[in-house]
Amino acid sequence: MKRFRVAAAAGAIAAALSGCSMMPSYERPAAPVPGSWPAPVAAVGTPAADLPWQQFFGDQRLRQLIEVALRNNRDLRVAVLNIEQARAQYDIRRADRLPTVGVTASGSRAPNGDGNKTTYSADLGFSSWEIDLFGRVASLSEAALAQYLATQEGRKAAQISLVASVANTWLALVADEELLELTRQTLATREESQRLVRLRFENGVTSELDLRQAQSLAESARVTLAQLARQRALDLDALALLLGQPVPAELTGETGLASLTLPDVPAGTPSEVLARRPDVRQAEQQLVAANANIGAARAAFFPRISLTAGLGTASNELSGLFKGGGWGFTAAPQLLQPIFDAGRNRAGLASATVSRDIAIAQYERAIQIAFREVADALAGRATFGEQLRAQGQVVEAEAVRYRLSELRYQNGVASSLDLLDAQRSLFAARQALVQTRLQQLQNQVLLYRALGGGWTAPSREP
Repeated sequence: MKRFRVAAAAGAIAAALSGCSMMPSYERPAAPVPGSWPAPVAAVGTPAADLPWQQFFGDQRLRQLIEVALRNNRDLRVAVLNIEQARAQYDIRRADRLPTVGVTASGSRAPNGDGNKTTYSADLGFSSWEIDLFGRVASLSEAALAQYLATQEGRKAAQISLVASVANTWLALVADEELLELTRQTLATREESQRLVRLRFENGVTSELDLRQAQSLAESARVTLAQLARQRALDLDALALLLGQPVPAELTGETGLASLTLPDVPAGTPSEVLARRPDVRQAEQQLVAANANIGAARAAFFPRISLTAGLGTASNELSGLFKGGGWGFTAAPQLLQPIFDAGRNRAGLASATVSRDIAIAQYERAIQIAFREVADALAGRATFGEQLRAQGQVVEAEAVRYRLSELRYQNGVASSLDLLDAQRSLFAARQALVQTRLQQLQNQVLLYRALGGGWTAPSREP
């Protein structure tokens, strides 16, 4: 037992000596973006990163769809598996810092002068354990830890993106349903107008020009109906891909966009937002890993010391293997100092340094992308309200124009061309109103995502 304590003490001393590190001191690069947003922001409200998606999205059907996506989406599942893989890689690197202890037992029988001699032996020890005097193994472990943390942030970013994608695709599907109903109503109206114009043409009251105009409008409505039906099918397929399963029919019923509301969220300052965005934190952890790899590359220039040690016993009798004075202890340190490697270590250090510079550029780009996404969403927030109000006024004006044109046509004051033109303009205005509502709601979702909203720790892994 005394020899066991001696070996343990030697290991502890070696571990203490391994505290040296060649890693450069990490400094977070300055954010290459302005210190304030270019558009007005909400002054009150719960920050997006603190507002769970279950509270941001009020529609129960949409919440159910998001829950299904979080359980079944394959991209999110890959992100979760990437975390497990990175954790395993980190465990491997962390294990390299400690010796691997093993037990061996053997028996041999060989002839000698008096007959056959049997020898039994048992050994406890470790081989080629690197004493990390210059921090090479520690640097590799630090890099693996940073990569593991980066995959965790990547999983959060994947979930945030998934939540926003499901919401915006579902909103597009709602708009498809609304536009389809509007187009069906318009087609029915135009078919009735075409029937009346045909009767007037057959009775010589109107010209063929009016008939062809009515026919053109009716067929245009059929074209729009076919386009919208195709778009709805495409949006339904896109939503099914996000969900990882067919879309439940009960979750795609008719819902008007006008009945949907989303809360406004404050933007805060750029520094606050960028510090909470998982994709930015992921890029920073990758930068930390690249910085640690420089430490491993620097340590490769210095001697690498490994130790093989063991404690064992031998006996001619199996029953006496662990008795008597047959115990022995061995220790065999080995030092390897690079003398000539054809520039391999120098190239390794240059590669690690360039990788760190690349990681810096990627981190700064992640910050710039995040800033632009927030700025774009804030620009939409500042303008979509007025656009929606004005488009609503256009619809009201066109509706009045259509009613007046219909009265004038019925009293013989206006031609059918005036009525058909008013009909066409009203349909276009109503379509634009639906599209504007959709864009405003989708912009609110994008602002929520850009500000880091949408991540909540799952109750269980998908």
